This record gives sequence, C-alpha cells and structure tokens, in this order.
Amino acid sequence: MDNPADDHHFDDTFTLFDLRVEVVAGDKPMVCNHPVGTWFELRGENLILPPGQSFPIYPLAALLPILPAKQRMTEPADWMTTDAEIACPDPHCGGRFRITRVGKRTFRHGEVTVVPMPGSGGGSRAERRTDEPDQGAVG
Repeated sequence: MDNPADDHHFDDTFTLFDLRVEVVAGDKPMVCNHPVGTWFELRGENLILPPGQSFPIYPLAALLPILPAKQRMTEPADWMTTDAEIACPDPHCGGRFRITRVGKRTFRHGEVTVVPMPGSGGGSRAERRTDEPDQGAVG
C-alpha cells in the first residue's frame, strides 16, 4: 500500500510586493538632499534607482528596516497595510517617504537560500549542485 505522505507536494513559492519609495513634501521645509519626486524601487532584494539619480544614505538607513515588512502580505487592519509614509530621520526636515506597493513577484525558496524547508525531505536546489562529483561514486 502506498504511503500518502510520499505523494505530498511541497509548495516552495512565496510572494513579495515590489515597492516604490517616493519623496513627498511634509509640513516643514525640506532641508536634506532628497528632492520631492525622487524615488527608488525595491524589486525582490534589489534597489532600483533611475539612471543618474542618487539617494542619500541617512533616510535610506531609516527606511531599510521597514521595507521587508512592507513587501509581505498583511491583514487589511494591520498598520503596515494602511500607513504608507515614513518621516525623514532629520527632525528639522519636512521630507516624507511614501511607500507604495506597485506589483508582486513570486520566488522559490530554493532560489534564494540554501537552508532546506522544514518537512521538505531535502535541501534546496542550491544545495543539489550538478557540477560536483557524487560523493558516493567510485572512480
């Protein structure tokens, strides 16, 4: 008799939102080097800036901890879903950074890590390299 557990297929996919972070004016004058309209996108783990545009590191440092949370699915009542603007970390600057979900991407677990999924019965594809000789082969 076949074991039904042997036929179980593990879904190793997950979805992340692509994000656009755009500088918007707040209620105070802008004093930092991030003009209104400046933006970047986060696609998966990659920051994308338009050609020739820069983005200062201090507000980026304030934004980085929140971006992975904004990439993930959240409940409608969660503040992470509803709150979209982050203040510039300079207390004298009126700049705000509006985070907008602009698309979705699907990833496979084995393409982004070598750590196996619990209960998957094996390692990720990254661990099963085909260019290495079989350790048990006689040769």
